[in-house]
Amino acid sequence: MDRKILKGHIAIIAANVLFGLNVPISKNVLQEYLSPYSLTFFRMAGACILFWLVSLFVKQQKIKAKDFFFIFLASMFGIFINQFSFIQGLSITSPVNAALIVTLTPILTMIVSFIFLREPITGKKAGGVLMGATGAILLVLTSHTLANGISGNMRGDVFCFTSCLSYAIYLTAFRWLIDRYHPVTLMKWMFLFASMLCLPFSYESITQINYSELPVLGYLEIAYVVVGATFITYLLIPIGQKVLRPTVLVMYNYMQPILTTCIAIIFGLDTFGYVKVISGILIFSGVYLTIKSKSRAQVEAEKKQESLQRYYF
Repeated sequence: MDRKILKGHIAIIAANVLFGLNVPISKNVLQEYLSPYSLTFFRMAGACILFWLVSLFVKQQKIKAKDFFFIFLASMFGIFINQFSFIQGLSITSPVNAALIVTLTPILTMIVSFIFLREPITGKKAGGVLMGATGAILLVLTSHTLANGISGNMRGDVFCFTSCLSYAIYLTAFRWLIDRYHPVTLMKWMFLFASMLCLPFSYESITQINYSELPVLGYLEIAYVVVGATFITYLLIPIGQKVLRPTVLVMYNYMQPILTTCIAIIFGLDTFGYVKVISGILIFSGVYLTIKSKSRAQVEAEKKQESLQRYYF
């Protein structure tokens, strides 16, 4: 495997590990300390500050005036709508519903990639995505840690679905921005725009927080959400986005329920059984099939080769 591609796979795996750890931490923050509006704003504003600080140590890159509009759109789909919608949905619907809807992300990405990038929906790719989804759904439905008595909510489900769709659009429609600009340069502007979009919705809730009453643990958990699950992950995602197809990249999302289940088993909140083994096999087999599926370039190269063979023979 090419070294750059391997680096992209490692970056996305690391990002999804951080995202997976973020699920229980964010739930606790929402239940104990902050409203969804406040947490979303702190994620965006905190990451914005960090990216601008890091940019001081990175070679300055001038952005074309016309590209600022597309960076704003990328920020809206990849950060603001994605994060704002999901945290709102998670706060009012059941964790089971939210987790199940997230499994739609690779399917949506495959469809959006076909529309925007003309990436072919091959049998191997479709089979891999569906296999991974089956494993993730099986894992979610058999997880004891998700049975916390919270019922589903249609409005919350719509928010979660909107989050998945916006992320799929971001990964596909704005991939060319990653090729053009350094990740830090791109992210510092994207998070600035996202923070500006979020502030009107969050201003009232962040001014009502009694910061002196927040415990040290609360600050540490919020710091993880901002630094680990936002700043570092959005630094890693462009590394994978640059070299991996959107469908392959998003298939690693299925690692998150596996990680959540492993943590639950370690802390005695869930049990290990054959269903979880089958789920893991389905997920990793699905990821493997998707990685091995043919890209648009490979399909076009094969068609060209077939045309040449017919011409000469």
